[in-house]
Formats: sequence, C-alpha cells, structure tokens
Amino acid sequence: MSRTGPRSTTTERRVRGLLTVLSLACLALALPCAAGRLVRVFEIDVEGQSQPALQDAMRQALVRATGRRESADDPALNSLIADAAKYVRSYATGPRGESQVQFDGAAVEHAISAAGRSLWERERPFTLVVLDPPRSRAAADAARAELERAAAERGLPISLIPLTLVDGAGNPLSAEALLQAAQRFGGDEILVGRGSADAAADVPLQWTLYTHSLNSSWNGPLGSAIDHTVDLLVPQQGTTLAETEAEARLEVDGVDSLAAYAAVERLLQSVPGVRRASIAAAEPGSVTFEVTVRGGAAGLEQGLTGASQLVRGGASGSQLIYRYQPRG
Repeated sequence: MSRTGPRSTTTERRVRGLLTVLSLACLALALPCAAGRLVRVFEIDVEGQSQPALQDAMRQALVRATGRRESADDPALNSLIADAAKYVRSYATGPRGESQVQFDGAAVEHAISAAGRSLWERERPFTLVVLDPPRSRAAADAARAELERAAAERGLPISLIPLTLVDGAGNPLSAEALLQAAQRFGGDEILVGRGSADAAADVPLQWTLYTHSLNSSWNGPLGSAIDHTVDLLVPQQGTTLAETEAEARLEVDGVDSLAAYAAVERLLQSVPGVRRASIAAAEPGSVTFEVTVRGGAAGLEQGLTGASQLVRGGASGSQLIYRYQPRG
C-alpha cells in the first residue's frame, strides 16, 4: 500500500531538488568559460626612445589600462607620464617590424590604483563587428582599418566579420540568436552597424551592442562605435571599489530549466570583474551561485545594474537575491 501525505510530498521535493542539482552540475561542467581575449595592454608602438616618445607611449598605455580616453590627460596620473622611462621593461620589434616599448604592467597598474583610478581587466570581451548591409571589399577593408585603429587605442579586441542578421524567412534575428552566432565565431559579444553600404567613415550609422548583460543602441561614425562600446564596458569611474577579488553569493530565482540556467551563467560571466561563477546550491526554480568578482558583493551588484534579465529582489544577510526574466 503506497504512502501519501506530507512526508511523501517532502520526499518528492527533495528528489526533484537533487535531480536539479545533478543536472545543473553536469551542465556547469559542459559550459565553456567566457571566451575573452588577453590584451597586451602595455606593449606600445613607439618612435624612438626619447622622453617625449616614451611619454606619448605611456599615455596610450594608460588609456588601454583604464579603458578611458581621459586617462591620457588625467592630472592624477601625471606622475606616470612624467616618469615614463622608469616603467620601461624592455624594447622589442613588433610583428610588422615596428618598434615597441613594453612597460612594467604590474608597476603601472599599482600606480593607477594608488591614484584612485579604476583598472580594466586585461582579459576583455572579444567583440565581433558586423556592418549591415555588407560593404564592397574595398569599403570593408577601409572600415576594418578604421575600426581596428580605434580598437587598438582603447584596448578592445575586435574582428569585422560578414554575418547574416536575418533568419531563413527574412526576419531579424533576436539578440539571443545573434549572441549564439557570435559564440560560433569565438566571440563574446556582437556590435552591429546599420546604414548605407557606401557611407563614408564620418557618416553616422545606427549601432547596437549585444552582450549577455545588456543591449545598447546609439548613432555615430565608425570610430565612435568603438569608443562608445568601450565606455559601456569599463568599470564606472568615481565608484571605485576595492581592486581585490572577493567571493559573493547570489541567489537567482526563476531558473526553471537548463536553458535558463545556461543563460544566467553566461550573463554572470559577461559582468565586468567576474572571474568565476559556480553553483553553490540549487532547488527547483532557484539556483545560488558563488561568484568571484572584483569588489565582492558590492562589485557584483554594481556590475548587474544594466542587466535587464536579472531584477534585483533584495538581500538576505550577505547573499544577493535576483529574479531571472528571459527576454521576450
């Protein structure tokens, strides 16, 4: 004779919870980490070894290291520029035969932090750029040169690729589908510029950046596309958190499928400052993550500000609580 009642219900819940934990743990092992590309922030092309040349190189290094254009003229960083020669580690010849200087990255980063300025992690999202409609080969080469110039200045790894933005029926691909397409090409996010195929470099296009944590649109020419993208990705200035990494605990409700779990994990991996996100606990409809992030719980909360799919629900002690809301 079968037993029914509260004890049976409790057992069923425990079994479902155990199955959820096992399923999500298996998926976590199968999911790749965020691709990311390591940027050689402190290897700078230089014309000669004179003091002015090294100071110009240091200005470029500061922009790359912080992700901020204003760092080249930031009074708080003037001493690094004035003493640029002191931070030189070596000189070398680049892959195209160009002269390069390599600064002592650890020392420069320490000085930047000591000046109260935020750093941008050297491992940065590999951004795929798509122009719609596609341009002729000559026009595409010219656009690539301009985009790569701007990306090199800001320290953002990019690649201009041809990619279809509609499905077989001619309907625009969703943000999720575009990100999946980017992943197939090894990208972390995708930047789409829509406008005339023969538009000059200074003619504004309509740009949209798609990431796992935010979508953002604006108008501007080729070079400004990179500038605006980096401005969205770098840590907020003026709200500098402790530069050390710390553990944060995050409970996400509304995770009722493996697809939802995968989407949440990808979103967490795309948050600036997050190094690792792993399962701490799981129940039907809810997953708790242990997240290693720069600035700890405060840094994670700051990074999730623009994540429309995660809605803050509050906190329980030191544990943040959010609810997952899928797009569309």
